Amino acid sequence: MGGPKVRRRQPGIETLLPFHAPWRPFGLADAFGAIWTESMARARVVEVTGFGSNPGGLQMYVYAPPRLPAARPLVVVLHGCGQESVEFAVDGGWLALAERYRLALLLPEQTATNNHGRCFSWFNAADTHRGSGEAKSIRQMVRTATQRFRSHPRQIYVAGFSAGAGMAAALLAAYPAVFAAGGIAAGMPVGCASGSVRALMQMRRAPWFRTRIGLAADVLARAPARPSKGWPRVSIWQGLRDRTVDPRNADALAAQWSELHGWGEAPSLREDFTGGVRRVAWGREARPAVELWTLANLGHGFPISAGEPGHGRIGPWVVDAGIAAAQRMAEFWGLTAATGRARLSPARSGSARRT
Repeated sequence: MGGPKVRRRQPGIETLLPFHAPWRPFGLADAFGAIWTESMARARVVEVTGFGSNPGGLQMYVYAPPRLPAARPLVVVLHGCGQESVEFAVDGGWLALAERYRLALLLPEQTATNNHGRCFSWFNAADTHRGSGEAKSIRQMVRTATQRFRSHPRQIYVAGFSAGAGMAAALLAAYPAVFAAGGIAAGMPVGCASGSVRALMQMRRAPWFRTRIGLAADVLARAPARPSKGWPRVSIWQGLRDRTVDPRNADALAAQWSELHGWGEAPSLREDFTGGVRRVAWGREARPAVELWTLANLGHGFPISAGEPGHGRIGPWVVDAGIAAAQRMAEFWGLTAATGRARLSPARSGSARRT
């Protein structure tokens, strides 16, 4: 009764000391300023209870910068196995992103009661289908957070890493009218597994024989109906040295969502950058429907740019790749229009090409 209850998250000593941060060449004042800003931001994270029936048994945390105006975006961030929601939001650069672009964050957290590894149950139909389990819990959280922050109803986004990425993809399929776009880092295609054994098999070795039409059909089977506003746009990220999630899962994700958007197998854009970074995209150049980033030197981890203040810090399964996935996802979603896209160096002169 009386609406959701709010409890402020108590910051520990890890709030004040960047244990996972490597040495990086910016000034001492900048370093202390970043630590202080992060500390103040973490102190504003609060837990919300009583947000609904919560059939998935998840915990809800939220964050918003001070004096956030109405009609700003809401971004749902889903952690991976063995991670905690707030720590991943800090390490992955999401809290800094929220400060930078004035948006609210919803940080669902898995519990050890549900899964000993604290993994979201992206492989269980009872937790991923519309109106059931963890998917319904997160939908209830979105409704509560949208009301709390008076978020723009057409600017709700979801991003995740690993198991969180698998759940993010499932949410895009189950609630395509809720989410404008998503970000999937080291994730798995919608409908590729049922049960933990099949999930492990899919992660370790993605089947090569799935067709684009078949992959898209897995989404259609879970969606309530073809969304009138179109399918959510998707930014996909994958390390090619990943030994936990077979990189072919990223190819399957790109095929699944580009097929849903009505684009063929051949990408409309291909760009190569230094450090073995490649971006391919399907759709209009100014606003592609699907993009796939592959990082040749990245293993299983969420990519950040630790050398740039505000673009993440090294932590559990958060890796300095010289490129910040959170920032790039926000650019893809159109949340950074005023500042434009960060620049990357081409691999060699003329190597960035459009096909």
